[in-house]
Amino acid sequence: LLAAARAAEAAPAPAPAPEDLERFAHLQDQSGTVAPISNEERAARRQRLGRILGAQGFDAILMEGGATMSYLSDMSWGHSERMFGLVVLADGSHFWICPGFEAERARLRIQADGGPGGEIVEWQEHEYPFAPLAAALRERGAERLAIEPSLRHRFAHGMAQALGSDKVDIGLDAVVELRGRKDAHELAILRRAQELTQQAIAAMAEQLEPGMTGDRISRLMSAAYRRLGLSGGWTLTLIGPAAAYPHGGELSRPLERGSVLLVDTGAALHGYQSDCTRSWVFDAPVPAEVEKVWHTVKAAQEAAFAAIRPGRECRTVDQAARRVIEAAGYGGGYETFTHRLGHGIGMEGHEDPFFDGGSRVILKEGMTFSDEPGIYLSGRFGVRIEDVVAVTADGADHFGEWQAAPTAPTGSPR
Repeated sequence: LLAAARAAEAAPAPAPAPEDLERFAHLQDQSGTVAPISNEERAARRQRLGRILGAQGFDAILMEGGATMSYLSDMSWGHSERMFGLVVLADGSHFWICPGFEAERARLRIQADGGPGGEIVEWQEHEYPFAPLAAALRERGAERLAIEPSLRHRFAHGMAQALGSDKVDIGLDAVVELRGRKDAHELAILRRAQELTQQAIAAMAEQLEPGMTGDRISRLMSAAYRRLGLSGGWTLTLIGPAAAYPHGGELSRPLERGSVLLVDTGAALHGYQSDCTRSWVFDAPVPAEVEKVWHTVKAAQEAAFAAIRPGRECRTVDQAARRVIEAAGYGGGYETFTHRLGHGIGMEGHEDPFFDGGSRVILKEGMTFSDEPGIYLSGRFGVRIEDVVAVTADGADHFGEWQAAPTAPTGSPR
């Protein structure tokens, strides 16, 4: 069962085969229709982070390779047992902590193409990085250190020992304030990523044939993404009863006419993620029960969207969707709608904050989320519909098109 569940989980899409790329020869690379983030924008982000740190009582923040480092510097660095990190100070300046033998490679990378630059503090193999980093912080007058939430525990613990546990704390609020609210450029990239993802889904749906497996459908998505200029694509394809488990729970059976098909997929444009789920009946009339479930899920998605307003708590949006599903007779709580309504989305596919029933995070203009209610009927089928939404000054906006009916993944009913 565990192996089957793993096989059904979403995974990075495989490299597309030449014959699959040929199927989508009509699709054109659209990655140039919106500009990537510039180094000047990243420098401004570091200054803004400095102001956030100061307002929250921190003198600096430490992070390793990941979304926040990329957001601030366009630098990526793989994880190992050796610490390589970026430190941003409350005055907006920054420096790097790096193994001595990697310093020259790091220097070349941070100085390339107008990169972030900055001093590199080296540590050698006979010592751990914590004492050199603590000394560098003290030299700069930094006492209180924020830990970027994804920093591994071994490094956070080491810094707490080096500086004192009362001087080190999690910097989640600072990161949410920094990355949670997207600016106009980020919103434009996220919108285009979602639009292109929906184009890929529509193009894939035109290629579907009876007998295709979930794996085969995922490979088609990979080819469509490649043609459209998106990167890092992933696809979860669930057919029939497998869709009753939100992330899969059995090996997906081959596609048949009349199968309920659930495709949850996304990719990246200029480092920003898309996420879209479509559920529909393949090439056959929609059974009455599937029709009712689909329209209930759609109504729940619309109710959640209508509940989004600046100043409201995230939990109220989840609650709005859940009330619709309960009123339709599908149970309250997590009986058939078994997961939270949605997650933040940006440079990470899942990031803070979240649309869940316990979140008291206040919605602010520029925050972006998935809106993805579902109903899952064990042993039969499941329906989930997912779109990306943004909080606006007086409500919400959505990116791309809404799914119109359970007969097709996008556009108007067939």
